[in-house]
Amino acid sequence: MPDVELTAPIAAPLDPAESESLTLPVTRKRPKPGERRTQILQALATMLEQPGAERITTASLAARLEVSEAALYRHFASKAQMFEGLIDFIEQSVFTLVNQIAQRETDARAHDGPVDSGVRQASQIVRMVIQFAEKNPGMTRVMVGDALVFENERLQQRMNQFFDKLESTLKQLFRPAATQSGSPTPTVDANVRASISMAFLTGRLQRFTRSGFKRLPSEFLDESLELLI
Repeated sequence: MPDVELTAPIAAPLDPAESESLTLPVTRKRPKPGERRTQILQALATMLEQPGAERITTASLAARLEVSEAALYRHFASKAQMFEGLIDFIEQSVFTLVNQIAQRETDARAHDGPVDSGVRQASQIVRMVIQFAEKNPGMTRVMVGDALVFENERLQQRMNQFFDKLESTLKQLFRPAATQSGSPTPTVDANVRASISMAFLTGRLQRFTRSGFKRLPSEFLDESLELLI
């Protein structure tokens, strides 16, 4: 993966299974404009990957980067703004991949019809988010809220909105299958399937963090999705 700004859209792979993880840029004595901001976010993400890590302070983050706290505040107005940078990365990475899945399914839809295509997309999206989380454990702590407990509440609200948007996407994908099945309440059925899928997804992410990143969220993923979706 080339060096990128964390707040810029990520060039996602064609296969959701190959979703990118956060990579460190080449270290330079004098960072290029904007590179220090990226390094700060990557250091924060790396610190979040430590199982059982205590609340990260700007002092500990500055020490890791070997800079002063004042240097951090030249790039971010607050620690909350740093976390917002990580959330931007999560949102842009995941929904770029969601759009790629939708685009790739356009041709398949013409062959299989909207029902099979929608269910297949839903399964791929759940799989992709789980694999993204597995490759980015520090980001997973942000996604499930563990890293946001003592931070500004607007950060948790943003993550809630992220999952709400993801669930809305799944509802739309499940609706054609519910309609085709002859259900008298296709919208309700689609909403239930989306809710169950999201419960599975978030449960896997929470177990991943609670286990100190030992229980991989992709454990028995194919078998689980086959039963679930």
